[in-house]
Amino acid sequence: MKNTNKIFSVILLIFSVTAFASTPTIYFNGDILTMEGETPNYVEAIIVKDDKITFTGKMTEALTQAGLNPALHDLKGHSLLPGFIDTWGHFTLIAQDTLGVNVAYFSKNPPQNKKQLIDKLKKEGKPFNGWIIGTGYSDVLLSDGALTKAELDNAFPNQPVLIENISTLTGMVNSAGLRKLGITKSTKAVSGFIPVDPKTGELTGELIGVPYLSSVAKAVGRYSQDLTFQTYRKAEKIYISNGFTTVQSYESSLSDMHNLRLAIERKIISVDLIALPTFDTVDQMLLANPNLKFGVYSDGDHGFKVAGIQVPTDGSPQLRLAYFSKPYVMTTGLPNDWHGFPYYPQALIDKYAKLAYEKNIQYFGYSNGDGGIDMTLAAISKAIEQTGITEDRRTVIAHSFFVRDDQLEEYKKKNIMAVMMPNGTWLYGDIYSMILGAERARNLSPLNSANTKGVVTAIHNDTPSSGPNALFSVWSAVNRRTLSGEVLGPEQRISPYLALKAFTRNAAYQYREESKKGTIAPDKMADLVELDQNPLKIDINDIKNIQVLRTIKGGKEIFAN
Repeated sequence: MKNTNKIFSVILLIFSVTAFASTPTIYFNGDILTMEGETPNYVEAIIVKDDKITFTGKMTEALTQAGLNPALHDLKGHSLLPGFIDTWGHFTLIAQDTLGVNVAYFSKNPPQNKKQLIDKLKKEGKPFNGWIIGTGYSDVLLSDGALTKAELDNAFPNQPVLIENISTLTGMVNSAGLRKLGITKSTKAVSGFIPVDPKTGELTGELIGVPYLSSVAKAVGRYSQDLTFQTYRKAEKIYISNGFTTVQSYESSLSDMHNLRLAIERKIISVDLIALPTFDTVDQMLLANPNLKFGVYSDGDHGFKVAGIQVPTDGSPQLRLAYFSKPYVMTTGLPNDWHGFPYYPQALIDKYAKLAYEKNIQYFGYSNGDGGIDMTLAAISKAIEQTGITEDRRTVIAHSFFVRDDQLEEYKKKNIMAVMMPNGTWLYGDIYSMILGAERARNLSPLNSANTKGVVTAIHNDTPSSGPNALFSVWSAVNRRTLSGEVLGPEQRISPYLALKAFTRNAAYQYREESKKGTIAPDKMADLVELDQNPLKIDINDIKNIQVLRTIKGGKEIFAN
């Protein structure tokens, strides 16, 4: 009787395993671009089983290997690529921005002039913590110029309003907002500016740098964990609707990282979440746990992880906050020899570069002007000299907006990745020509020079500092068109294939995930994006119009259009 029960139990076990075993899916009948190799490589079909790709090759072989009754996904002539990987972005800030009104160029029905912007705020704005908040504002995209405090006051005489600039480093508040914040003409600005109109002697309502960031923190305030998770879901939808399967949140605080980890553990979020804290937060983390491991996912090869340490040197070039070795050409309102300024002294940058190399923590520099890049390179050189470590640590200098040729040579020698934002050409190229001069402006985000010198490059959107559309960024890198339609530095244009590599294969390399992500190959994660057109086979001017049809994470469809 006992033996009979054992046999019966084994049969039940076999039946249950067979009954609930996942059915493999064959993807076929489209351009399946694997991103394997230095030139485009296509396969007829792939098999996905559970969360992995198990086969790539001929359709006849796929039908044989998939076994009986596989699921069939007919691509109907569409294109299938590896899921896009976010190399530098503000996931938690995007989430927070969903509490306000999106007035950015990538919003639904973006405002074309000041009246439309104000009407959008009135129609869609619901006071949060006593404020109406507009996000993604850019004056250069309005046909009638910059919004003024007087116009905001006229539309909202008693309601505090905060308009967040797309740069995420500056914004504007109306008079009711200034009163609520307690900001007056006598308020001293620390690490930033509170501009006064030289003609009237009154505050312009603009806030730049720390005064702006602290005002945003006060306006938004603290809110519940449940609401935080709701905003995470909204932020994730923005990412997955644009084909991203791995997302980064830089400048993550301790509370951010706690919530991000919980969001993964509770399956609130489906994408992989990568946090990147600044050096001061890393100090707190190491104080609590000196042996803390960075770059390790919470669930094997996916989930949540803390990538490394972020160390910034300078600010946005379009705001003339980037640090340059030579002065800006346009210095109106600033000293004649204005170079911008470094955020921190060289000794601090040196300290954290050394810490990163000593403890094998991936170093993410954040440098914009060539002067800021000089600071990061000097710190890395010193760290390598002091520690003797020359291996490839996947060190990154993000933005690298105005990196010089001689600096790119150092990137190559020291195994430093250049992670650039080509959307800056479209958004600010015309401005850079005015404030920096034509020669320096042409060298903005020199992806071609970097690639020619053998520097590994990746592309980021820095959303919400620019739109979340990866294909728009590919279009920007390939065409280098400014808002006025000028081609800025045509010699720095790159091929569509290289631009796609920067969002897939090279992006996976940045995170040391090239064996698991970034290309379509057997044993890799089934992180995929289906597009309505092939970026390599259409007119390069139309790449920005390509639509994401599906996003698949670990073999599961998480977005369908």
